[in-house]
Amino acid sequence: MSTSRTTTDLPWLIQGGMGVGVSGWRLARAVACTGQLGVVSGTALDTLLIRLLQSGDPGGHLRRALAAFPVPELADSLRERYFVEGGIGAGERFAATPRLTADEACPARELTVVANFCEVWLAKEGHSGPVGVNYLEKVQLATVPALFGAILAGVDYVLVGAGIPAQIPGIVTRLAQLRPVTARLDVDGDDTPVELSFDPALLLCGARPQPLRRPDVLAIISLPALASYLSRSAQTTPDGFVVEGHRAGGHSAPPRGPMRLDEQGDPVYGPRDTPDFAKMAALGLPFWIAGGQCGPEHLRRARELGAVGVQLGSVFALCEESGLDPRLRRELVARELREELIVRNDPAASPTSFPFKVADLPGTVADPAVNSARRRVCDLGYLRTPYRTERGLIAYRCPAEPRAAYVRKGGSAEQAEGRQCLCNGLLAAVGLGQRRPRGVVEPPVVTIGQDLGFLRQIAPQGGPYNAESVVRWLTEGLAEAPV
Repeated sequence: MSTSRTTTDLPWLIQGGMGVGVSGWRLARAVACTGQLGVVSGTALDTLLIRLLQSGDPGGHLRRALAAFPVPELADSLRERYFVEGGIGAGERFAATPRLTADEACPARELTVVANFCEVWLAKEGHSGPVGVNYLEKVQLATVPALFGAILAGVDYVLVGAGIPAQIPGIVTRLAQLRPVTARLDVDGDDTPVELSFDPALLLCGARPQPLRRPDVLAIISLPALASYLSRSAQTTPDGFVVEGHRAGGHSAPPRGPMRLDEQGDPVYGPRDTPDFAKMAALGLPFWIAGGQCGPEHLRRARELGAVGVQLGSVFALCEESGLDPRLRRELVARELREELIVRNDPAASPTSFPFKVADLPGTVADPAVNSARRRVCDLGYLRTPYRTERGLIAYRCPAEPRAAYVRKGGSAEQAEGRQCLCNGLLAAVGLGQRRPRGVVEPPVVTIGQDLGFLRQIAPQGGPYNAESVVRWLTEGLAEAPV
């Protein structure tokens, strides 16, 4: 934890980063205005920027954020390239997003920096509450430019999951000092990682931003063993941890030991997958508990176990400020209150091979008819895996791309079985699915946690609720909780 904060200064509530645009700047800002930690999802923000600008930038929010970027020439060029007054036509295709590569001169890096700056800047606009950004360690090509954009905007916390974020604390320190960094890129089948270099000075082109503050880094983990591993070195020790259970939405860690599936096809978790919170407390670093911890009583229990508080996602994914398509949000709430909602922890859906929560809703990729009708395509590529070709070059493959292409690149047909394109599906879940030929629009993938019982307390009639009301409801848990 940075020396500027004490444990009593820390937020007892973290609004979790969710999906692509589900925990957008509006939601994070609403939570931060209550004094708790609002978190934007840092995934695919470059595509969100492009598609919202092409949609006419309703309210002018992105153009306002672009005007604040410290390199006006770069921001102006992106606005001129992508902004469409009034928005593109209903049947028109969104512009392609430049793909990130290991090439040091990759032009997509600049777009990634600007997009992350805009999202965090909007979340922080007009208040003094804490704002964080959430990244997936698996998306290594985007990590450094995304971090730099968020730091330029004054982000307070960086949360990293879906992997081992050992390099993040050091990278964050150097970027806040405007020093060049070198990050590790894991290459499939190659024991020697590739080094990705990034120099903030080259992007700033002589611009001198206000002094930058190093944000605190929170590692999202499932068990104390990883927390202990990260804490062995000053270079890898984060400022705190989020201990996330397997019932949380999105990706979750696989069970320890051999993979066994229940009758529904979900991974079976056992006692070895239950965190020992006494060991977490013994590390001496602040931690929050996530995954099914929703309600005043769960907050009290977390504090009794030594946690600062809780991280919650699903309760915010279903509130009014969420970026989730309102129609999908209403359907999730209605089905849960009728006890008809099924949320699978699908071990095959994600190209990352991590189990991934998928809500069974009609019209989404969870519907077998919709899934079989969708043409496999990989035109965004955030979850691609770098690999070495026979010529020693770095190339990229994804098990959700067309099977023939994946196999041609050295993947196996078995690895591609059941994989879903989360990149396109999660964008569709916030109303920004790509438009395909003949009027076809990408179908959504909807992820949510498996514990939605809070709805019967906070919205028993299914009516809408906002982020502030969630925070007020949870404060009941502070009355009897130890400080």
